[in-house]
Amino acid sequence: MAQPETASPAPNVLADSINMRKIGRVERFLGPEYYRILRGLLTTPASIAGLFLITLFAFIAIAAPLIAPPLPNQNPYKIPRDGFSPDPKPPMTEWRRLPPPLPFWWKPIMGTDKWVHLMGTASGQWDIFYGVIWGTRTAFWTGILITSVTLLLGVLIGTVSAYYGGLLDNILMRIVDVFLTLPFIMAALILAAVLIPKLGRSVIPTVIALIAFGWMGYSRLVRGDILSVRERDYVLAARVIGVKDSRIMFTHILPNAIFPTLVIASLDVGTYVLSFAALSFLGIGTDIGYADWGQLLSFARSWITSLGTYWYIVVWPGVALVLYVLGWNLLGDALRDVLDPRMRGRS
Repeated sequence: MAQPETASPAPNVLADSINMRKIGRVERFLGPEYYRILRGLLTTPASIAGLFLITLFAFIAIAAPLIAPPLPNQNPYKIPRDGFSPDPKPPMTEWRRLPPPLPFWWKPIMGTDKWVHLMGTASGQWDIFYGVIWGTRTAFWTGILITSVTLLLGVLIGTVSAYYGGLLDNILMRIVDVFLTLPFIMAALILAAVLIPKLGRSVIPTVIALIAFGWMGYSRLVRGDILSVRERDYVLAARVIGVKDSRIMFTHILPNAIFPTLVIASLDVGTYVLSFAALSFLGIGTDIGYADWGQLLSFARSWITSLGTYWYIVVWPGVALVLYVLGWNLLGDALRDVLDPRMRGRS
């Protein structure tokens, strides 16, 4: 008896004609656009190098109490000092006065119970190693705080100015023009010097001064992008159906115009750390002995003609500052390439 023929499965015409790509969980969670950005950052050599440097400094900042324990019952951001001699001491010089607690890693690696100045001391016997380690924390929180606040102010003012236009746009942009005519570092230095008698010597006057004169570039940039976005069909449709202006600005317009501004912001984290260090070097803001790379560099001012001998005063905080800024610049360049393929390969 003949067996009945089984029907062959119907060919999957769609699968044969279109190369179907399997979507993973991460892409499904983030969405295709954000997944493309994340994948680009994790595969671009520049971003990998930048992320490595930023991660390294983040680890140092988090583990600062373990790497360089502070003196008991003292402000951890105050650099310990080994006496008051004006002459710097070279690396590996033994501590002689009030050495800080030994970290857990010291004896297994160094094989001794004597705490030494790993990177030497600056003028006034401030320990450079401690200043570099805890200065990483200062660089992180000041750079990110200043960038976040200036970005928020600039985006808010630029968005409102571009969306409403007319007289309000003219007033806000003329204010921006006035601020842009002022030299950034000079204006921040003057404002910080004015604030110090009222707020005292601390990080706060310098942070306020850098924020006050740092938001205008974001405002200009986001305004130009929003002017091109606000006339698109989906924005006009939202206006027709009566969607509130605030929702149109921050839900429909800003997410489609913010990426170029975010690229600049990622680059500015390092720039603001440099500006903060410059003001500290000039003696504005933080008190003497505060753990800040600019403060450490300021101790070398009296030894500029003898840096062949006292090279360590400048090299260690200088290398930390350069590598930190380099990490953010590499990440910002990679982010620019990912968001704008036309810029790929340009520096």
